[in-house]
Amino acid sequence: MARDATQLQLHQDVTLGDTLRKWLPDKLVPDAHSDFAIDDLDAPDAGFSGQTVFFNASWTADDGTRESRELVLRMQSSDHQLFTEPDALRQAEVMQALGSHPGVVTPHIVLTESDPAVLGAPFYLMTRVRGRVPSDIPSWHKRGWTVELDADDRRRMYDNALRALVAVHAVDDEETLTVLRDPVQKSEDTALRRYLARLHDWYEVRRPELIVGEDVLSEAWKVLSSFSPDTDAETVVWGDARVGNMAFAQDLSVAALFDWETASTGPAEIDLGWWLMFERFLCESLGFTRMEGVPDDDAIVRRYLELGGHIDTDLRYYTVLAAFVFSLITNRLALLLVQNGLDEETARSYAESAVSLVRHYLDEFTS
Repeated sequence: MARDATQLQLHQDVTLGDTLRKWLPDKLVPDAHSDFAIDDLDAPDAGFSGQTVFFNASWTADDGTRESRELVLRMQSSDHQLFTEPDALRQAEVMQALGSHPGVVTPHIVLTESDPAVLGAPFYLMTRVRGRVPSDIPSWHKRGWTVELDADDRRRMYDNALRALVAVHAVDDEETLTVLRDPVQKSEDTALRRYLARLHDWYEVRRPELIVGEDVLSEAWKVLSSFSPDTDAETVVWGDARVGNMAFAQDLSVAALFDWETASTGPAEIDLGWWLMFERFLCESLGFTRMEGVPDDDAIVRRYLELGGHIDTDLRYYTVLAAFVFSLITNRLALLLVQNGLDEETARSYAESAVSLVRHYLDEFTS
């Protein structure tokens, strides 16, 4: 079985490479060139949000010099979606819009392709950013290069991460926000109400297939819909704001911010609540203690404000919101993992951890 899977992957890589060698040259190098080649093709398992392929493209320019570019292909998932409407091209558009703003370092988008006939689904190409990314599995709070740093370096890494988050939330120009807004939503509503309306639609789609925490999530939604803050704040909402979606250079500066699939607009607290929730999920929920140099929740909020971030409403609401969203994602993930052969107990454990965070934050909010 393992050998069959390996052979299938090799076949897919060869087919993809052949297609790119025929299709890509005129798109990537419109000027005169020769000896176009693609090598170092690598398609790691990237989960359920879309296929990622790394490769190197090279060619000989008209003047005889050899040129090369390290590229990443990101293809829209055609099945097994975690999200209701995957849209790779929108993600590319979001990165293009955000990358022009100070401190928001997104990978450069090389090209986009909407025609699924080329590779089977829409996709985009971006330049590859070399850097180190904190791990989710195993948690970067316990293993990996982050553990090997000394406390001062961890503190610097985390400070740079929060600076990047503040830079994202400083974006307020109308042109960029228009790219991020859902055109279907009522323009007269506040950004938070639009966000909650989309979330309710998603909740109703996923509700029949919840395998963990149906009662807790029902209670959480009643709280979220009844006690939503009265705010008209609107900035970029990353949607998956966390250090695990950042690549760090050797000097621990932020080299790139990625995974913008769920980007939208709303109060900055949506992202900050997600950030706090996800740190707890990867640390305390797993029985770990934060390493020296990694701030606790209060210190994260304090430093975020010192760096120029703004908080106008009760963050406890937004941690409930974050855990609710995460529970929908992990419930869906559990179903997909079981379909892919993982034992049900292990698959359920992710959703159970997320739902326990909903319960934790609900208790904090209502106490």
